[in-house]
Amino acid sequence: MKKLIFASKNPGKIKEFRAFLAPKGIEVLSLLDLTDTPEIIENGTSFEENSLIKAQTIMQAYDLPVVAEDAGLVVAALNGEPGIYSARYAGDHDDAANNAKLLEKMQAIPDDARQAKFVAVIVALKPNGKKLVTAGEVAGEILRAPRGEDGFGYDPLFYYPAFGKTLAELTVAEKNEISHRGKALEQFAEAFNDWWEES
Repeated sequence: MKKLIFASKNPGKIKEFRAFLAPKGIEVLSLLDLTDTPEIIENGTSFEENSLIKAQTIMQAYDLPVVAEDAGLVVAALNGEPGIYSARYAGDHDDAANNAKLLEKMQAIPDDARQAKFVAVIVALKPNGKKLVTAGEVAGEILRAPRGEDGFGYDPLFYYPAFGKTLAELTVAEKNEISHRGKALEQFAEAFNDWWEES
């Protein structure tokens, strides 16, 4: 069976990826399955650069095709913050602290200027140098208090006007239909076979 590494330790994302690639007869390894993984220094200045750094670091270590993803929240009134620092905005991967910091920084921002978007970029890379990049985004606005129990990250603060709900109030199916990651994955799925078969 052909192998591919998905450069993530997030169980939810890994499960999604395995489900997508299983019908193609591709075994997906994650960073949780590997030992002695090299340190990934995400010092890029964009989501795409950070995805590429992850993919290159892991591919060079294991000489297998790699898929990496980077995503985050971009708030216009905060000059694009938290952006590439979304997961570690208030420290390290602490959703509650990140949300609290975002609310505090946006306290004085009026309701009509709270536009934001989630962005996701997927980069796939093969040892022969063939690269595939796809991206997706979803636009909404930041509320003044969290709503909803589902989702993760900034989902409880991210209001999606078309559904009249935050991302944390959506069902999984609803979220997949409109999410930034869902859109990036859809493009990735369309282009994957060509990239995978290309020698």
